[in-house]
Amino acid sequence: MKKTTLVLTLVLVIALLAGCAGTPVIYYTDCTCPTGGHAAPVESTPVETDPVETTEPSVTAEGAVKTGVAIIASAAESTSAEDADGEAKYDVSVVAVTVDDSGVIQSCVIDSIGTSVKFDVNGAIVSDLTAPIQTKNELGDAYNMKLYGGAVAEWYEQAAALASYAEGKTVEELRAGAVDETGHAADADLATTATIYLGGYVAAIEKAVANAQYLGAEAGDELKLAIISSVDGSKAADAENAGLCELYTSVAAVTLRDGVITSCMIDAVQAKVNFDTVGTVTTDLTAPIQTKNELGENYGMVAWGGAIAEWNEQAASFAAYITGKTPAEVASIAVDETTKPTDADLSTSVTIKIGGFQALIAKACN
Repeated sequence: MKKTTLVLTLVLVIALLAGCAGTPVIYYTDCTCPTGGHAAPVESTPVETDPVETTEPSVTAEGAVKTGVAIIASAAESTSAEDADGEAKYDVSVVAVTVDDSGVIQSCVIDSIGTSVKFDVNGAIVSDLTAPIQTKNELGDAYNMKLYGGAVAEWYEQAAALASYAEGKTVEELRAGAVDETGHAADADLATTATIYLGGYVAAIEKAVANAQYLGAEAGDELKLAIISSVDGSKAADAENAGLCELYTSVAAVTLRDGVITSCMIDAVQAKVNFDTVGTVTTDLTAPIQTKNELGENYGMVAWGGAIAEWNEQAASFAAYITGKTPAEVASIAVDETTKPTDADLSTSVTIKIGGFQALIAKACN
């Protein structure tokens, strides 16, 4: 009997250890901006390594859903200074989703940022870099699509209509029925509210679903999306350095149940436009703008900064650490004067500033 008990015990221990292997790691990327630690993106050469199991568990809890977030940023409409001031013009679409095991979107939130930074023919910044940047949802009726454009509904109402239309559908069903070849609403009911160009938002929904992972959320959890943006890293051109217009946007998708965070995914993007001392844009405006998640190890924190982990890994560690906590507990995480964590458990995997992350969670859960 004792021998049998010992064998069963060993089997259980081995099974538990096996269950701890292959935990998926979310990919994300830092700076001294809203979420802490700038590092210049660098090119890297792929290195052959032993394969690491990063797939999601084949068995998930009943009712579990994936949480996903996506950012699509563009500065394609930026212009050089000539007769008028030059302008780095930004358009950023952000989507958060929860998705079930069949790929059906359970909940969806859409938001967007449209802002710019202006510079003159002398290479000087002429915009107020301290002015707050509101999302289109935050602007609400003040976005004034109805007043000045004669729209049937404000932007936030149109975006909500598309989000509602997406819920209960797979990406394939959404793509097949939401928009026509011009990117406008093809569905008759959707078209009664959403008359804006929807193609980019449908692409963002698809990207969010592709990014979604099982992080602890369950069906019925409330999905929240928070966005914090700043342009205060912008600077004028001089004889030694190109001018820089930079929109830094950090994003968190958070799910809540009974006031407790059940999942979190964080990403960020640095959208940069350079110009010279006569106000001519020198950036390739057609080049894609990658988020920090997408940059991954190419963000270079490990290679060039000697960090213990890349920004994306540290952001994922923070997100995992706060899962199961209340927003008040997240706000009270111990940090030093630079907002780097001093909490013993968290600081072993997160060494970047987390003040911006805490602000995102507070905003999402407000």
